[in-house]
Amino acid sequence: MASAAEQLAANINFGAFAKATELKKRIWFTLGALIIYRLGTYIPLPGIDPNILADIFRQSSGGILDMFNMFSGGALHRMTIFALNIMPYISASIIIQLMTAVSPTLEQMKKEGESGRKKLNQYTRYLTVVLATVQAYGMAVGLQGMTGSMGPAVHNPGIYFLATTVITLVGGTIFLMWLGEQITARGVGNGISLIIFAGIVAELPRALAGTLELGRTGALSTFFIIFLLLMAVGVIFFIVFMERAQRRIIVQYPKRQVGNRMFGGESSHLPLKLNTSGVIPPIFASSLLLLPLTLAGFSGGQGPEWLTMVTTYLGHGQPLYIALYVALIVFFCFFYTAIVFNPAETADNLKKYGGFIPGIRPGKNTADYLDYVLTRLTVVGAAYLSVVCLLPEILISQYAVPFYFGGTSLLIVVTVTMDTVAQIHSHLLAHQYEGLIKKAKLRGRRG
Repeated sequence: MASAAEQLAANINFGAFAKATELKKRIWFTLGALIIYRLGTYIPLPGIDPNILADIFRQSSGGILDMFNMFSGGALHRMTIFALNIMPYISASIIIQLMTAVSPTLEQMKKEGESGRKKLNQYTRYLTVVLATVQAYGMAVGLQGMTGSMGPAVHNPGIYFLATTVITLVGGTIFLMWLGEQITARGVGNGISLIIFAGIVAELPRALAGTLELGRTGALSTFFIIFLLLMAVGVIFFIVFMERAQRRIIVQYPKRQVGNRMFGGESSHLPLKLNTSGVIPPIFASSLLLLPLTLAGFSGGQGPEWLTMVTTYLGHGQPLYIALYVALIVFFCFFYTAIVFNPAETADNLKKYGGFIPGIRPGKNTADYLDYVLTRLTVVGAAYLSVVCLLPEILISQYAVPFYFGGTSLLIVVTVTMDTVAQIHSHLLAHQYEGLIKKAKLRGRRG
C-alpha cells in the first residue's frame, strides 16, 4: 500500500490538477472567502478619526497592539470591523480544550464522537461571543480615552458610540468565525488558520517596504538588510525541517487465526511530532509579557510607579524579558502537549486492538514509555520554538525590524502553508485513486 501511494504521489502533476474539478472549486472558494476577508479589513468603524488613531499607534509601537495588528492583517491599526479578527474564537477554542482536561462532563462529551464534537463546537461559539463582547467593550472604552497630539480619537464619545462599536466588532468576529468554518468545510485547509495566514502575508509587502525605507534613510545598513532577508529564508527552512520531524514508534500487531487463514502480524508505527503544541506557546508567551507595556502605553506614563518599573525591565531585548519569554514558551509547550496527547489513553487503545510496542509490556509500561519519549521530544520542541522566536525578537528590539519578520509570524505562515499543501496533495491522491478504480472497472467489463 505504501509503495502504491508513493507511486501515485510521484505521478501527480499539473495534468492531474487540471482534471480535479472538485479540488479547483474548493481552491476558488477559499480564494474568494479570503478576498472577502481582506476587503473587510478596510471598512472602518464609524466615529473614529483615522489620522489621530495612526498617530497614537506610532506612539505605542512595540506593545501587544503591534502583535495583534499583525494577526489581524492591519485591521486593528486601521480600526475596522474586523479589528478583533478571529482571536476571540481561538481563545475560546483553547479554553474549551483546556476545560475538557479538567471537566469530566466535557471529557465524556469529547469521547461521544461526532455528536459530542458538535456540542463542543457550539459551546466554543457561545464562548466566542462572550469573549468578543468583553474585548469589544474594552476596546471601545479604550478608544474613547485615547488622545493623540492632534486631539481625541473619537469624535462623539458616549453610549451610542459604545453600543455601535461593540455590536460592529462582535458581528465582525462572528462573521469571520462563520467564514473560517465555511472554508474548512467547502474549501482547502483550516479556515481559521488561513484567515490569520492571509492577514500576515497581506502585510508582508508593506513590512518589506518599511524595512527598505529604513535602509534608504540610513537607519539600517544594506548589509544588514541582506542578512535579515537571508536569515528569514534560513528560519523558514529550519521551521519546515523541524515541523516535519517526528519520532516513529514501531507498533506490532499479533497474528490471529480465523478458520484456516492467518490474519495480522503486520507492524505499523505511531508518529509523535517534535512540536506537538504548534504556535500556541509563542502567542501566549508574547501576550502575557507585552501586557504591561500596553497598559503603560494606554496610561500615557501616568500609571503607578510599579507599572513603570515593570515596563522598564520587560522592554524588548532586556535580559529579564528574554528569560521570562523562554520560560513561558517552555511552560506552554509542556502544558499544551499534555492536553492534546494522553499517553495513558493511547496505551489503552493499543491494548484494546491488540497492538504493542516491541520490548514494552502493554498497559501502564507502554503509557510510561510514551510519556518518556514525548517528554524528550517536547524538550527539543521547546528549544526549537525558543530559538526561532528569540532570534528575530532580538533583531526587533535592537534594529526596529517589523513584527512580520518575527519568529511567530514566520512560524504561522510556514505551518499553515505546509498543512494546506498537504490537504491539496491528499485531494490529488484521492482523485488519482478514483481514476485508477474507474479504469479497473472498465477493464473488468471489457474482459
